[in-house]
Amino acid sequence: MTEKAHKGVLVYAEHNKGIIHKVSYELLGKGRELAEKLGAPLYAIILGPKDIDIKELIYRGADKVFYIEDDVFNKPEEMLYKINLVEAIKDIKPEICLIGATTFGRSLAPRVASALGTGLTADCTELEIDDSDKLIQIRPAFSDNILAHIHTVTYPQMATIRYKEFFEAKRDINREGEIVKKQGIIPETRLVEILEEIKGDGIDITEAEVVVAGGRGIKTPEDLKLLKELADLLGGMIGASRDLVDQGYISSDYQVGYSGHRVKPKLYIACGISGAPQHLAGMRDSELIIAINTDPSAPIFNIADYGIVGDLYEVVPMFIEKLKRQESIA
Repeated sequence: MTEKAHKGVLVYAEHNKGIIHKVSYELLGKGRELAEKLGAPLYAIILGPKDIDIKELIYRGADKVFYIEDDVFNKPEEMLYKINLVEAIKDIKPEICLIGATTFGRSLAPRVASALGTGLTADCTELEIDDSDKLIQIRPAFSDNILAHIHTVTYPQMATIRYKEFFEAKRDINREGEIVKKQGIIPETRLVEILEEIKGDGIDITEAEVVVAGGRGIKTPEDLKLLKELADLLGGMIGASRDLVDQGYISSDYQVGYSGHRVKPKLYIACGISGAPQHLAGMRDSELIIAINTDPSAPIFNIADYGIVGDLYEVVPMFIEKLKRQESIA
């Protein structure tokens, strides 16, 4: 695939039961920036059931939306999505293709890239266009200690981008664009088919505005109730370092870090977390960070806005008592 045969920036718009994922709007915001530098159109593609609010993708910056409409896409079946997305990309021929680094996106993107015979840079945190109009894909490496700058020599240039890395594209209901409906490809014989979806408890720590996270300083699984009480009082959620997940104290749904979830809450309270690079990669962009640790030399204090050198089993109850006292006064 040659460069001249490809033009435009294509954003894969993910959805859940017909509700467009917010990462799609973030990609459209960044995609618009890249498209303008290239003097190229911005496309979006969505595979989903009927009655998705497709115009929202136009309002958020897409010049043209390709809509592969079929109720079969109401389930996150990677193989079926891959077949359809690959054929659509071959037809559209974008020079850049962006996919959100969600759980589904991380599974879908490499399958698509492999089928297209092109490269893929995963978990990017920044994207730029160089002087030769090539995409520079920037991602953390070696536990976030360096930023790797990557070029893909094949087309389309594909990348997955972390959720909450960019601002959502602004909504303009006066924007106009084209919606193109495409016929879905539904194989008679499917290698994989989802028979039933078992719902979890709906945890999404990435949406929390307050996170109270525990690390090695937590002695037993029962002690997490202390953090949860504080989180509940603040209207937030609990989080955990990889250590607690590995020990079986809590599920990976709550893990914050490079191999877990990346969060950007308004308030992040780190309790008994030393601040390993792997963990810092997942929370360092929080608006306000409060760290509680008995070790005054813990790396977490280097990025904290407020640091408390003390035992979390003494400090956290003080926070809880103070908040309860304020509630009673109110």
